[in-house]
Amino acid sequence: MSSEHPADGTRDTGSPAGRSPDSPFRHENASRDSAPQYVLPLVVRIERAEPPARTDALETAARAVLEILGDERSAGDGEWARAVRDWQDARIRKVVRRARGAEWRKACALPGITVTGKAAEVRVFPPVPLDGWPKELARLQVSGTDLDDPEPPEPAAPGEPVLWMSPEVTMSAGKAMAQAGHGAQLAWWELSGEQRAAWRAACYPLAVRTAGPSGWPDLTGSGLPVVRDAGFTEIAPGSCTVVADHPALPASRRA
Repeated sequence: MSSEHPADGTRDTGSPAGRSPDSPFRHENASRDSAPQYVLPLVVRIERAEPPARTDALETAARAVLEILGDERSAGDGEWARAVRDWQDARIRKVVRRARGAEWRKACALPGITVTGKAAEVRVFPPVPLDGWPKELARLQVSGTDLDDPEPPEPAAPGEPVLWMSPEVTMSAGKAMAQAGHGAQLAWWELSGEQRAAWRAACYPLAVRTAGPSGWPDLTGSGLPVVRDAGFTEIAPGSCTVVADHPALPASRRA
């Protein structure tokens, strides 16, 4: 069974056997809809003179999501644990905003984790209520994250986890960063504690690549985790946006 999850909140497919106990798929849709709604804020640094490459930004955003999920402050009685649990008990929402200069410095002063890629920088913050953004983040722009790759990315390394982006859906870089984060989170939920620890110890290696049009149907039907978007922004409801392939997953093609 594929692990289809709604980016921003459409229905999921239930609770397949073996899924991690902290996966929100253990909840019924009704309870997730009625729960207080939270959002995971991510801020990408985009300076006018030196914007990051698109793929670098997507990979860095996905790793940022994993960093906060795996952080000790998000577990047990940690200072972020309640917010993370409440966020995962409701609809899984992520919003990417951009900052530069003084805006970026103010964002970095708030509690969170900054993750650096080849050149990209993304800061992830503990989940906040939908209408409870800190003012330093609320004033940042969502639009304007149209990034490009100066050269096509190289193929992913053998055995490296890959977040396969849909070749059929056009998204802004900010939207694609959120979708890549959703895909990374789905893979995380499917792993055992030992597998998560190994991924964390390796600093969450992963690649984000666009699938070939001919291979996309096989990926979405492979049994790997699939992100389906709720359609709140940019794309049609139910669109498959990402397939998460981690070599530890039973259906993996990257083993």
